[in-house]
Amino acid sequence: MTTRTMLPRLGALAATVALMSACSGGMGEDPAVEESQNPPAAEQSEASDGGGEAMDPAANLVGPGCANYAELVPDGAGSVEGMAQDPVSVAASNNPMLTTLTSAVSGELNPDVNLADTLDGDEFTVFAPVDEAFAAVPAADLEALAADSDALTTVLTYHVVPGQMSPDEIAGTHMTVQGEEIEVTGEGDALMVGDSAVICGGVQTQNATVYLIDTVLMPPSMTEQG
Repeated sequence: MTTRTMLPRLGALAATVALMSACSGGMGEDPAVEESQNPPAAEQSEASDGGGEAMDPAANLVGPGCANYAELVPDGAGSVEGMAQDPVSVAASNNPMLTTLTSAVSGELNPDVNLADTLDGDEFTVFAPVDEAFAAVPAADLEALAADSDALTTVLTYHVVPGQMSPDEIAGTHMTVQGEEIEVTGEGDALMVGDSAVICGGVQTQNATVYLIDTVLMPPSMTEQG
């Protein structure tokens, strides 16, 4: 189972305000004290206003399917903008392209496998197979996987990498939460996660960067077992 402008400094303004305060406030006030009290306000202004561009959920999207995704879900909780407002498990549950994955990580597919709190509890990069990816798995294999809580947990956690990685830094080999490595190759609209193509990547949630992919990934240890 995937993304930040400089504002003018307010230090000069703070110093001017401090000086005016000292001149009008009487002999007992120290301009240095007044000036020292103003930078936090400037920093607070920068914190609240300086992240405008970085907070644009669509700023770092890559993938040939992003336009189709935007057309399918132009607004609302499941859209790119909507997903950015929620923790990753909630964001995924609102996306109509991720209904099977949501059922798998929420305990609906197997009550012994509920990873929602884990996924929402830290920062992750999540490779999220879309519904068509699960539909391509033979029904008997999917039913067997759903019935085996250990195997299902292994597969799901193989789609998750600790830490958030944007599209321009995702290429490379990464250790998954499951404990085996996964390789991401290519760049831009040609990113591949193993043998799976990225449909739309760099989708932001409150705590994760999501890459919608077209194939359910299998850990090497499970493919070796047949």
